[in-house]
Amino acid sequence: MKVTINSVHFKADQKLENFITGKIEKLSIKHTEIIGAEVMLRLDNTDNPENKISEIKVLLKGNDLFAAKQNKTFEEASDAAIDALKKQLEKHKGKIIK
Repeated sequence: MKVTINSVHFKADQKLENFITGKIEKLSIKHTEIIGAEVMLRLDNTDNPENKISEIKVLLKGNDLFAAKQNKTFEEASDAAIDALKKQLEKHKGKIIK
């Protein structure tokens, strides 16, 4: 599975990239239909301390799932987005079985 991480207007450190890749790989173990993932990390241009945005697109056979979350850190935002994707994957899996 290929995980692509893009960071807009900053350089993401290796620790952050490893964290996100590890979380997505755990997701792909449970759901075998995942082909890959695209992650976009960006900073919102506001004074709000919760200005880190993580957008994750999971590539599936036939469909793509998307989640975007905003939080104080990229780790928290990515974690929340992955949790949202877990729910979407369960729903998608239920539709396939029916």
